[in-house]
Amino acid sequence: MKNKGILYGIGAYVLWGFFPIYWKFLHPVPALQVIGHRIGWSFVILIAYVLVTKQWDEFRAVAFNSKTLLIYGVAAILLSINWLVYVWGVNAGFIVETSLGYFINPLLSVLMGVIFLRERLRPAQWIPVALAAAGVVYLTAVYGRLPWIALSLAFSFGLYGLMKKLAPLGSLYGLTLETGILFPLAVIFLAFVQVAGDGAFLHDGVVVDLFLVGAGIVTTIPLLMFASAAKQIPLSMVGILQYIAPTLQFLIGVFLYKEPFDHSHLIGFGIVWAALVIFWVENYIANRTPVEPIPELGEG
Repeated sequence: MKNKGILYGIGAYVLWGFFPIYWKFLHPVPALQVIGHRIGWSFVILIAYVLVTKQWDEFRAVAFNSKTLLIYGVAAILLSINWLVYVWGVNAGFIVETSLGYFINPLLSVLMGVIFLRERLRPAQWIPVALAAAGVVYLTAVYGRLPWIALSLAFSFGLYGLMKKLAPLGSLYGLTLETGILFPLAVIFLAFVQVAGDGAFLHDGVVVDLFLVGAGIVTTIPLLMFASAAKQIPLSMVGILQYIAPTLQFLIGVFLYKEPFDHSHLIGFGIVWAALVIFWVENYIANRTPVEPIPELGEG
C-alpha cells in the first residue's frame, strides 16, 4: 500500500513538474482566458466526479455553511491569483523564476506561521529563512528587479496554505468548492470575451480548444493522485516529493526553453537550495518530525 502511495505521489508531482510544457501550447491565448477555462472545466470535472462517486450528499453537508464558504472564498481568490501569475509567467518566458517561487514557498510558509499563527522557530531554523531572504536579495540584484513572479507565487501559495490550516475539507472537496465559487465569475468573463469577439475558444483552432478543455483534466488528475498518495504515505515523504515539481520546472526552463541562467543566477539559486537543505536537516536532527508540506494543490 505504501509503495502504491509513493508512486501516486511521484506521479502527481511529475505531472505538475511538466505543467510549463502544457501551458506553452496555450501561449497565444491570454492568461486570464486560460485561467477562466481552467477554473470552469476543473469544476465541471470535479463536480461530475463527486456525483458519479455518489459523494454529493456528503459534500453538500460539509461544504454549504457560512464559515466554510468564507474560508474557501478567500482560498479561491488566492488560488486564482496563483494560477494566473503562474500561467502568465510560463508563457512570458519566466519558467525558471516560477520554479524559484515554489522552492522558497516552504520557507515562506514557516515564516507565515510565525507571523500569523504565533508559531515559534528554533534558533537554528532562522538560518535557512535568513539564507532564503539573502538569495532573493541577491537575485534582485542579478535580475535588476525584484523577482516579483517568484514572490507572488510563493506568497499567494503560502497564504493559500495558511487558509488551508483553517479549512475543514480535504483536497477533493476543497478544490471542488473553490472552483465552484469561482465558476460563475469564470463563465461570465468567458461569455463576455466570446461576445466581444476576443475569445480564443472555438476561434483559434481545434488544438487550442482541446488544450483549453484539457486544462480541467490536467488540473484534476494530479490532484486526485495526490489525494490518494497523502492517505497512504507519511507527510515527511510528501514533504520530500514536493520538490520534484519545481526541480523539473527549473530543468525544463533552462534546458528545453533555453531561458537565461548563468553563474550569477546559479549563485542565487544555490543560496536558496542550501537554505532548503539546512531547513530539512535541522528539522530531522531536532525531532525527526515531518514539516508541513505544500498545501494539497500542486503547483501552477
